[in-house]
Amino acid sequence: MSQQKVDRYKKEKYNRKQQLKKEKRQHLLYSIAGSVAAVAIVTWIGFSVYSRVQANKPVTYTEVSLDAISDYMSAQAQD
Repeated sequence: MSQQKVDRYKKEKYNRKQQLKKEKRQHLLYSIAGSVAAVAIVTWIGFSVYSRVQANKPVTYTEVSLDAISDYMSAQAQD
């Protein structure tokens, strides 16, 4: 091996720990960013589906007759 190769190998060996730390840090950041993006997309899809279902849901109205209560109150007022 030439002296240049030996020097390059020694330099790579010397910086190997720092390089591995840097690669692990980058991998962790990419994993976190990917996870956050995935959660955001899933949340957005879920919200969109929920909104669409609620918009298509028929509205129901319940009619209540208060005639009996009105009659009772008027009877009480006369007494």
